[in-house]
Amino acid sequence: MRQALKRAVFGLLGKAPDAVILVAGDGPLGEEMRRLEPEAEVVEVALPEGGAGEAWLALRRAARGRRVALCAVRLEDPRALAAALWAFPFRVLAFNGRMERHHVHWREPVASLLFLRGVARDRIFLRPRWLAPWKRDRSELPREWREAGGRGFREGRRRVAVATPYLPWPPAHGGAVRLYNLLRKCSEQFDIVLFGFEDGQAAEDFRVMGEFCAAVHVAAKPRWREPRWSTLAPPEACEFYTPELERGLRERMGALGVELLQAEYTQMARYRPDVLVEHDVTWDLFRQVHERKGSPGSWWDWKRWEWFERRAVARARRVVVMSEKDAALLGIGEKAVVIANGVDLERFRAAPEREGGAPELLFVGSFRHFPNVRAFEFLMEEVWPRLGRRDVRLTVVAGPQPELYWTPRELDERITVHGYVADVQPLYERATLTVIPTVVSAGTNLKALEAMASQRAIVSTPSGVAGLGLEHGESVWLAETGEEFAAGIEKLLEDGGLRRRMAEAARRHAERHYSWDTLAKRQAELWESLCGG
Repeated sequence: MRQALKRAVFGLLGKAPDAVILVAGDGPLGEEMRRLEPEAEVVEVALPEGGAGEAWLALRRAARGRRVALCAVRLEDPRALAAALWAFPFRVLAFNGRMERHHVHWREPVASLLFLRGVARDRIFLRPRWLAPWKRDRSELPREWREAGGRGFREGRRRVAVATPYLPWPPAHGGAVRLYNLLRKCSEQFDIVLFGFEDGQAAEDFRVMGEFCAAVHVAAKPRWREPRWSTLAPPEACEFYTPELERGLRERMGALGVELLQAEYTQMARYRPDVLVEHDVTWDLFRQVHERKGSPGSWWDWKRWEWFERRAVARARRVVVMSEKDAALLGIGEKAVVIANGVDLERFRAAPEREGGAPELLFVGSFRHFPNVRAFEFLMEEVWPRLGRRDVRLTVVAGPQPELYWTPRELDERITVHGYVADVQPLYERATLTVIPTVVSAGTNLKALEAMASQRAIVSTPSGVAGLGLEHGESVWLAETGEEFAAGIEKLLEDGGLRRRMAEAARRHAERHYSWDTLAKRQAELWESLCGG
């Protein structure tokens, strides 16, 4: 009876009784909606060329005689989005680049507006504990360390603990590369007790770390669920710390006779280390971001990092920095010890350029480090359009799960984006040029050192190679604006002789100054001095 009445009512209205789902434009949404609503009819609507008016007309024609339950549309297609919101104001199901979806509706005006502006759905509904204590979706922070292997202790060796938010293996980003090489070489003289946080490592990964660490202790990966603005301390410093973890670390250090604690990255300073390794001066990074954005949020990030970091470096016995520039920024005198980043000169070999095929640009930078996301956006928005339709390709190595840190969008077919790549050396060998379009940076960039060791010419912003001692036109091509950057790429692609001379000069510079053996010796000398000689 109910179905018959339904058919009669909708028959009078001139519509089919069963609701359909319209999909506006091309893409994967049709398949996704069929997966989400297997019982519903899904109608994919091809939108004609033109403006939002033509797209609106196509959607209205497709809806004729049908009862439309929802209209699915991608945020990356602004014309289709405008047409869908116009045609079906309260029935739009919008999808972002991560395939997260939100029903745009007047009942959730703030959430709908934020989602349409590109804010990840996960972030829209976060509420700080002090504001909404009743919410169930809370941070899940580890409370204990578990043993994950190690080669054991040797008689007569000094014992040093290293605490890090990112384990040194696999070497998925620059910080892990540094940690792996320095710890592996220093383990010849010291027994190292490693404390770190899991991030998808397998048993084989822990076996590799156990080859150079006397003991490996790991905590579960944190799940931080507080809004970024809501904490007095920087969120990163809250994410990797609990009082229980600190107590457990100190207890294990005491039981094992560890003499010294070194913490990698500023956010680990809450563990009160003897040696704090500043992979970059973090407050300076956020100051640079604030100068570009000028928002209350960027100011808050900058100021609380500055407050936290200055207290952290004052408390540590020694602070390791990546460059003389970073040492000067901190202003702590002899307490600062410069141990720059290095490069494996055997792994990254000087290889001749390949012959034939389109020239290839290479950008390497894990998106989990936000300056690399800013660099990629600068490359896409300010540089790449100026290269026109030139026969050139771009390869990007964005590190593990780049979609967590950057909203994927449709890119030029000449661009290839990789996630984690276990061995980037073949990509350097294939590349014609390495590009480092860093606009927010501190420390020294490992990607620059890898390119130098691989004997590949570099086009970079000044901040991308800061502190490395490279000279414009001799061992690197420097450019500040998008126009200058594109012009530098064009020049070096056209002038093969200059490109090769610069690449050879950069390799020689790396050989003289950035061997891991030399840098590990400095690290070991620092530990020895603090352990009492």
